This record gives sequence, structure tokens and C-alpha cells, in this order.
Amino acid sequence: MEAGGAGGPTGRDGGGRGGMRAALGGLTTRGRSFLAAGVAAAVCAYVLGQADLLRVGLLLAVLPLVCVLALYRTRHQVAGSRRLSPQRVPAGAEARVHLRMENVSRLPTGLLMLQDHVPYVLGPRPRFVLDRVEAGGRREVSYRVRSDLRGRYPLGPLQLRLSDPFGMCELTRSFSAYDLLTVLPRTEPLAPGRLPGEASGYGEGRQRSLALAGEDDVIPREYRYGDDLRRVHWRSTARYGELMVRREEQPQRARCTVLLDTRAVAYQGAGPDSAFEWAVSGAASVLVHMLEQGFSVRLLTDEGVPPGVTGAGDGFTGASADSADAAGLLLDALAVVDHSDGAGLSRAYDLLRDGNEGLLVAFVGDLDEEQVAVAARMRQRSGAAVVFVLDSDAWLSGGAVPRAVEDRVGRLRDAGWTAVAVPPGASLAGLWRDTGRAGVGPATTGGGSSGVSGGWS
Repeated sequence: MEAGGAGGPTGRDGGGRGGMRAALGGLTTRGRSFLAAGVAAAVCAYVLGQADLLRVGLLLAVLPLVCVLALYRTRHQVAGSRRLSPQRVPAGAEARVHLRMENVSRLPTGLLMLQDHVPYVLGPRPRFVLDRVEAGGRREVSYRVRSDLRGRYPLGPLQLRLSDPFGMCELTRSFSAYDLLTVLPRTEPLAPGRLPGEASGYGEGRQRSLALAGEDDVIPREYRYGDDLRRVHWRSTARYGELMVRREEQPQRARCTVLLDTRAVAYQGAGPDSAFEWAVSGAASVLVHMLEQGFSVRLLTDEGVPPGVTGAGDGFTGASADSADAAGLLLDALAVVDHSDGAGLSRAYDLLRDGNEGLLVAFVGDLDEEQVAVAARMRQRSGAAVVFVLDSDAWLSGGAVPRAVEDRVGRLRDAGWTAVAVPPGASLAGLWRDTGRAGVGPATTGGGSSGVSGGWS
């Protein structure tokens, strides 16, 4: 992404008298010393009547002023640009930022010092020193940025400091353009396999509905070159006077809704290893996996559909759009999702109560008795349901899942959920694999798998 151009970006220093005043303010210690010495020599020459001393004084005073004027004219002839490669990276991965400076004037520049503004979470502020750039020449430099925290971070504006060859003056120009680096949540590859809610006998997680229920309910269409003659519907052919064929079975993609609990009261702690970040990463992993398996997916939070997520009228995406584009859109939304001020899951339940939701995968934090009841009612609105429950106290202490949390997980299982109590540092890939089994052993601490009961329904 380009930032700026020849004479393009506006600086902070203005133009006209204000710009010249700022240029005079850029005199270095050497420039001010020369100017003061020149004025002092000129005054002494006038008092003593020494013409030679006056010429020396004028030379000392004029030299820094000439440097200021030349640098003031030069700064408007330097163009800067920035390019990110890539613009979207997962958390923990590096992106490279390429800076290019171009001298579009007919005169060479002096020493150039570049500084790009980056948020502190991306690393130290990069600084570069460039030697003299010839007329029409360009210089390119690059630096790397990396963040363990997802989000959208601005890069820029680019600051350019110019100095004259004599070191009399230094001017700073700030370009107005900036770019955005999107750091996506981490995703884990999940094992493929038979998923809940699949229609048996068709494969690839797709359900098919016939366009006819009987011989009298046929909805024919015109014959097209290449159609199988065995699908010709002779009764409709006789009725319309042209060759008509039965419609093919209409594929209907299986659906999956991913629910992410973002309530601030449901999570404690912060940072890349917190329970909330694990839940966001888990939701991203499931969304990407389901799109790869051919599902139409929908992302919900406790407050409804996140901003920036678009889909069909029912909120599902991936059916008509390319799965890679749909995944990118959902990951962009998860990159900036934050805690909500909500106290419950009722709003999400309202969006689920129409039914026909297919598979429901939920990532929730601390649940009180009331929210356990709401979650239990959600199970009635989906074909199959899996919930990953994260207890903040266990994640903060690094200990085992408390007994009270296990009791609430048991209540969710009784309601029909495939419920998983997630221990601190657990791997989603292992938990996802274990959810397809019935009667897995009790929860473990550390990076092991949690207890899963009930299997897929």
C-alpha cells in the first residue's frame, strides 16, 4: 500500500511565512553559532571601520540563511511511500514494512533521517539514516513488525528529517498517510471427520432436497444440450410442446453457527494466554475449519452479529461467496472483537430461537445459574451443539477446573450439549478430536484434553 507520492502528502509545517519561520527554527547549534558570529563580526566591523571584517561577517551570517532557503525548497521535492507485506498476519507472525524515498527534484539532497511511527506492541520505532540522494534517485529500506496480540494497528505517519551538507539546518517533514496492519487471531488446524448434523448418505456435510415430492409435484425445466435423456419428463413435454426434463437435486449446504461469549464479567485476566484470547482463537479455528468442510457459517456474540460481518439475509456466509473471502471477513471481525458490557446471553438466544441453525459451537466464559439455563434452552434451537466452557479462576491459577464448573457443565450435558470444560493451556485440536468420542476420561490440567461426555448428537 502506497503512502504519499511526489509532492503528495501534506506536512505539519505549513507553507508561506509559517513554513519559512519553521525553517528558521530548524537551525542547528552550528547554524546559530555561524549566524551569531556573523552578526557580531558585522557590528564590530561597523564600529571599527574594518571593511574586510564586514565581508567575513556577512559570509558567516549569510551561509546558514542560504542553507535554510535551500533546504526549505528541497523538502517539498522528496516523496515517501510505504508498503506492507502482507497486510494481514496471524498473531505471532512477522510482517515486513518497505519504505521508499524518492528525490524528485533536480538537486541532490543532504543527509536524510527516516522514522516511522508504530505502536509499541509491534516493536521498537524504526529509524534509518540515508546518505545523499542524487537527483531523481530513490532509496528503499525495510523493517519487520510482530505482535502476539490480535488487533488492527496503524503504521505511520512517516517522518523525514533533512539536513544540509554543512549541518547548518535540520527540517522535519511529517507525511499524512498511514497504513493499517491487521493481526488475526491464531488458528489451529482441526481434524476432519464426520461432523454432527450431517445428513447421512450424501457425504461432504451437504444435505440435498429434491425438487419434487412425487410424480405430480415435478417442477421441470427446458431441455439443455448435454442433459441425460433419461430425465425427460414426457407429460410436461406434451403439455408445453417442447422437450422438458426433471430438475436435478438441489444441494443445500449444511449450516454451522459459532457463538462467542464476549462478556467482560465472564473473563478475567488479559494477554495472549488469557481465557478470552483462547476463546477467540477457538472460534476462529472452528470457523475456518467449517468453511473448509463446505459449511455455511455464521458468527454470533452475546451482543448479536459483530460489526463488519455480512452474509445472507439469515446471517450465514460461505454459500455463495468464496470460502477464502468469507474466512477473511470473519477473521477480520475477530481480530478487533473486544469485551462487551452485556450481562447475559439472551440476545444471542433471540437470534437462535427461529431454529434451522444446524450445528452450534459455543465458546463461553463463567456462567452463573441464570446463564446456564439460557444456554440449556439454546440447545433446543440447533441440530447438534458443542460448548467449550472456560473458567477464569482456573485459568488465572493454572489449577484444575473447580467442582462447581463441572456441575454446570453436567447440566449442559443433561440439556443435550456436548459440553467440554477447558483446562488452562489446553489444545483445541485435541478437544475437538475428543468431542467425537463418548466416555472420555476426566479433565486434566495443563495442556491435556478435558473430559468430554455424550459425544456428537
